[in-house]
Amino acid sequence: MVLYQETLTSVLEEERIMSDYFISQVYPSDRRAMQQVELLLSSEGIRRDKNLDYICAMYDENYNIIATGGCFGSTLRCFAVRREHQGEGLLNAIVTHLIEVQFARGNLHLFLYTKCSSAKFFRDLGFYEIARIEGQIVFMENRRTGFSSYLKKLESKRIDAVRVAAMVINANPFTLGHQYLVEKAALENDILHLFIVSEDDSLVPFSVRKRLVMDGTAHLTNIQYHDSGSYIISKATFPSYFQKDEKAVIESHAMLDLTVFTKIAHVLGIKCRYVGEEPNSLVTGIYNEIMKERLPQNGIACTIVPRKTFHGTAISASTARQAIKEGDFELLSKLVPKTTLDFFLSPLAAPVIHRIRQEANVIHY
Repeated sequence: MVLYQETLTSVLEEERIMSDYFISQVYPSDRRAMQQVELLLSSEGIRRDKNLDYICAMYDENYNIIATGGCFGSTLRCFAVRREHQGEGLLNAIVTHLIEVQFARGNLHLFLYTKCSSAKFFRDLGFYEIARIEGQIVFMENRRTGFSSYLKKLESKRIDAVRVAAMVINANPFTLGHQYLVEKAALENDILHLFIVSEDDSLVPFSVRKRLVMDGTAHLTNIQYHDSGSYIISKATFPSYFQKDEKAVIESHAMLDLTVFTKIAHVLGIKCRYVGEEPNSLVTGIYNEIMKERLPQNGIACTIVPRKTFHGTAISASTARQAIKEGDFELLSKLVPKTTLDFFLSPLAAPVIHRIRQEANVIHY
């Protein structure tokens, strides 16, 4: 009876505290609130993620922000609670609010990245672990069988062969460089599993990118095409906001990607992953080196292929986008397959071309 009364008193006290607070969306134009959010995140060793498309904050009775959280796409991220208010259930309320926002948007399958020390808290809120890098980061989702169902779906497409390889490409847009890499991997293997990044964060929409990849590789008969879904983690969505520096971000991203990819590879019987050399990108170069070191430890070779060049310069999607932006279709014809060029010369490409031309900088490394 005494224990029941103590528990009831605790619950009532928490409800009383919560009734003094309220949660509201924070708009980028609200400089005072944004400054408070950034200071709160900073106090917990977190930088505000520039990708956030929704930010909320919990205010106390004096309109001071005491807790915050945000969304990007189908992910939840950037959580913080003022230390003097930790233990009051505020983070639970923030997460519940963000889930409601996501559901209202139609995003029912949610993901989050968190520190290892916080994983248990999110498990208690109904999130399940997909992969973790000890001492660094845990990748979680709100579906108990989400990743296992994804693996089962992939397994149904498994074709047993001696030489089975994989590639992950964004193709923004699909270039002669991409085509060369795919052709090489297809030639050197019996089966090539080609994962196309399906997150719509590129200037060329996913539906167009997928079409260009499939049209540009239609002459190859040993390719299995896959949408990457939410499990093959792109640089765009990987959270860097609680990593101490850029090197830690690259290493964590690579390690988490490889942990998830290894599980995918085992299901599909993949023995080798092909990646393009990145002479212009220090970040991707480091990422590739980590893959080259770590993948063999899991029985998967890593083949880094020198990039196809034009006039001594590596062909890249960035240079193709720059040609589109400048309307230089003669140059574009030297950088992309005929299938890609035909698309950009067609009326269907008008919205994509407009989007590229509106972008201030289309060179992304």
